[in-house]
Amino acid sequence: MLKTKVYNPKGEVVGEVELNSRIFGVKANKALIHQAVVTQMANARQVLAHTKGRSEVRGGGKKPWRQKGTGRARHGSVRSPIWIGGGVTFGPTKERNFKKKINKKMKQKAILMALSDRSLNNILIVLDKLEMTNYKTKDFNQILKAVKLGDKKAKRSVLTILEKKDDKVMRSGRNLTGVKIINLDNINILDLLKYKNLILTVAGVKRLEERYGNNVKTQMSNVKIK
Repeated sequence: MLKTKVYNPKGEVVGEVELNSRIFGVKANKALIHQAVVTQMANARQVLAHTKGRSEVRGGGKKPWRQKGTGRARHGSVRSPIWIGGGVTFGPTKERNFKKKINKKMKQKAILMALSDRSLNNILIVLDKLEMTNYKTKDFNQILKAVKLGDKKAKRSVLTILEKKDDKVMRSGRNLTGVKIINLDNINILDLLKYKNLILTVAGVKRLEERYGNNVKTQMSNVKIK
């Protein structure tokens, strides 16, 4: 059975929580994780490169010279691809589609694998609660220092997942280098893999179990707070 300590915002151990092995004990599958990452990156890709075809280039409505009798090759438009300044034949266009699909259960499985990696490597920190009374970056940084994630000598890499959107917490931590804060509805494989350390709250763990626990009996009743 997986267990982890529960900290308060001051960095003090206030209890422990048992983690559902169906969420925090899933064996990694590199191929599936790679597929989920490629799919998310492809779906976020913007189609920027675009070249104009002969129908999009300005001008060329008039036939440059008559069909016969000039001794020159026949042409219908100066915007033909063989003319300088004409359209491009096989250039990139904005109609390209980079979208990829992945099965919903496969996507969820990849997320669980990333969560499990954080748990099994002891880089998951669970807080009893994460609340801010003011919009203060300094206060949020103090919380990171309390849980040993505020060392400036080392490159900080922290992902914080809130059980629900909290504007004060998000705005307090958004200017810190190497820190990203999202709510649980926006959880994704790229953020989980990009950031080394993961911070969750007890309520966030409970919501994860409700969402991904496959209707199994929750283990959150086993939270022990001193």
